[in-house]
Amino acid sequence: MARRKRVILGLGNPGARYAGTRHNVGFEVVDRIAERCKISLNPNLRTNAVTGKGRWRGYTFVVAKPQTWMNRAGESARSLQRRMNLGLQELLVVLDDIHLPIGALRLRQGGSAGGHNGMQSVIDSLGDENISRLRIGIGGGFERGGQSDYVLSTFNEEEKIIMDTTLNNARDAALMYVVDGIVPAMNLFNRRTTEHSKAVRSGGAEKLER
Repeated sequence: MARRKRVILGLGNPGARYAGTRHNVGFEVVDRIAERCKISLNPNLRTNAVTGKGRWRGYTFVVAKPQTWMNRAGESARSLQRRMNLGLQELLVVLDDIHLPIGALRLRQGGSAGGHNGMQSVIDSLGDENISRLRIGIGGGFERGGQSDYVLSTFNEEEKIIMDTTLNNARDAALMYVVDGIVPAMNLFNRRTTEHSKAVRSGGAEKLER
């Protein structure tokens, strides 16, 4: 089977204080991948990240959670790129997005950071916008000037039910990226999660059962 490099980099802030917050959904996806693939996550001082190596359907890949603050996540991305000699499309960044509704996912092959400080740090550190990313909708229900407090808040009980399904979908999308690449994952999961988020808007969690 052909060898390929794949790194899934989940963005978030380290420390118990930030666990479960909207800004840390990238970390949660990495944790769910690690659970599914039985990956042991350990501190890696050389990359300033928690990392682990796993296999899925015959393909080896690495997951990572930067241990810098969000706005310096690119430092870990750059270290991983150098140590693994990664091409830009061999890295998938998983992050939260206030511009997407709860329950929505969007995979893209590149583009701007969209105002996300962690993604901007990755782009600046790697010197290119052509970086695959998986954006997870966390909603944008905050007043002017309230963005910082909002992204560092936790989900309410109804949102947690929706996000449980969403984060599982994100895990599956990332694993499809490992095997098939970004385009097939986009074609399947962007369409699937559009239907998913419509169900959320039209009636709540009971409509999300498969």
